[in-house]
Amino acid sequence: MVIDRHEPSGEIARHLRDLLEQGWCIVPNAIPVAEIHALDAELAADFAATPFGEGGFYGTTTKRFGRLLTRATGAAALVQHRLVLGIVKAVLARWCECIQLNTTQAIAIHPGAPAQVPHRDQDMWRGPVGEIEYLVNVMWPLTDFTAANGATRIWPRSHGANALTEPVGAPIAAEMSPGSALLFLGSTLHGAGANRTRDVRRGLVVGYALGWLKPYENQWLAYPPDIARHFAPDLAALVGYRQHRPNLGNFEGQCPSVLLDGRAKHPLGAIDALRPDQQVLVETYVQQQRAAG
Repeated sequence: MVIDRHEPSGEIARHLRDLLEQGWCIVPNAIPVAEIHALDAELAADFAATPFGEGGFYGTTTKRFGRLLTRATGAAALVQHRLVLGIVKAVLARWCECIQLNTTQAIAIHPGAPAQVPHRDQDMWRGPVGEIEYLVNVMWPLTDFTAANGATRIWPRSHGANALTEPVGAPIAAEMSPGSALLFLGSTLHGAGANRTRDVRRGLVVGYALGWLKPYENQWLAYPPDIARHFAPDLAALVGYRQHRPNLGNFEGQCPSVLLDGRAKHPLGAIDALRPDQQVLVETYVQQQRAAG
């Protein structure tokens, strides 16, 4: 288990245990309700202006939009929530050197919306099933989530190797209030519930994936250098301005963070960014070649 040194290990471990055993967990009172209400207010105009979706998956009675880090000043606090990141890293660190932001998406499920088709978010990548976790999603409610208004439905223990079999049992409606956060694995079967009320159910999804995958939301188009250079360095790294060793995601052979500080204006030379084991192998080989020459 990997524990974030900035958080009490017991708190991370407790939520991590539930997440790995059940495929989901709720972190109550993760952020002050006032901050969530402020976020909801910031996004009100975007919710109003965004058209309804098309297709049976996105839903014709549901609105969705991304790029939350450019739309609301409070979005960064969710993306970089220390406890949530500690839990996510503990899940994903086994399969990558660093995680990346997979998406930030606002969702408004309007009255009359049917239940979404049950699905697993990891299915966007056609890798092995039951052997690896590719992502962790975090749902942040902007309004109360109830069984009646379309709270996310979760099939407990449908994750991991169980993703290879038919789920057993009925789903659970993940009811919660603004300020709490629902975490679920990419292998967990889930889907939005039907909204049988007269009110709109609004929420935000922040997803994190293995750093070597192609993200769901194209982060470099969502946050090009002119925008990302105003982010804190760790936030810029999370949205993709960082190499994943060995040399993956580079710009002119260097870390793409050079696009944010002016260094990319000049010709660049490629610089190795290798894993420690690879670095030892390469250095040993180079020394052998020099000795032989």
